[in-house]
Amino acid sequence: MTAHPGPYDVDLTVRLTETPGAPERTFRLQASGGKPTGASNLPDAAAALAAVERLGPDIFFPRPGPPKMCTQQYGGPQVAVVTGWFLGRAVSSAFSRTDGCEIARWRSMAALLGGVAGGTGAI
Repeated sequence: MTAHPGPYDVDLTVRLTETPGAPERTFRLQASGGKPTGASNLPDAAAALAAVERLGPDIFFPRPGPPKMCTQQYGGPQVAVVTGWFLGRAVSSAFSRTDGCEIARWRSMAALLGGVAGGTGAI
């Protein structure tokens, strides 16, 4: 794996589709030294960066483990694909709201996925 080509600790692009066939919205989070840069266009880039830093690599690079028990509930058709770089590692991660575990994962990253801090995660 190659190192991030730029000077940023975090350089992520989020492609959000709210419903099948809907126009895709694109957000960017770019940060260096713990602060978002001017290239970030999320509604609350500071909250998005705080969420990414708080959850760390596990949100993008989950560790293998025993299967999780997830409630079989549907949270909506939203899909977000996050690509880019996080602390020198390439990111390619999808978020959805297809069951209880994925809904919780979405809510934990709502600020990165285009929501605002303190929101429910519904976009």
